[in-house]
Amino acid sequence: MDIDIKMAVKTEVILAFGRTTGRRFVQAAVSNHHVHLCQADIDRLFGQGYQLTPLKPLSQPGQYAAKETVTLTGPKGSIKGIRVLGPARPDTQVEVSVTDSFKLGIKPVVQMSGNIEGTPGGLLEGPAGKAEIAKGIMVSERHLHLSEDQAKALCLQDGQAVSLKTFGPRPVIFENVIVRSGAGHYMEVHLDMDEANAALLKNGDIMEIV
Repeated sequence: MDIDIKMAVKTEVILAFGRTTGRRFVQAAVSNHHVHLCQADIDRLFGQGYQLTPLKPLSQPGQYAAKETVTLTGPKGSIKGIRVLGPARPDTQVEVSVTDSFKLGIKPVVQMSGNIEGTPGGLLEGPAGKAEIAKGIMVSERHLHLSEDQAKALCLQDGQAVSLKTFGPRPVIFENVIVRSGAGHYMEVHLDMDEANAALLKNGDIMEIV
């Protein structure tokens, strides 16, 4: 089944269950370290005029995991095989976990995706060359993607902060989860590997808005 159809069916089931119970639920997505590249850095890492090769679509409209990977090096260590996500963005941004930050030897800076000011930099290496970035390595602030209709159904607004509860043997309440709603968004809570592992959470698990 096409990923868009599967997502739409599951999302509608979640919203319908919420309407029946009077509670509000969303689904989780666990993000491993990954990188968004500007075209200039794509050229440096993979060759002049290089175009990323889509590997599989992501749930957020228009985005995809590319076949390409890079190595990220900080003052104390490196991480190989960091997946590139497409399409190209205006600014290069590397999203890592706090654990990754310790391995790299950089200060973990928690910031919303898209805001790279005040974040540390590092060295990216690809098959065709290297790219030194002065900033852009961040621990992404946890957030909840919603389309406009989904936000309306859940009585939420773009920029609002909510708390989400997990289920299972290690239940956790994640506070200050920022709603990102509008065109180009679809229901999904983005958490990094550290956060997910703390709650034994995996892709597709259900969380409740509390």
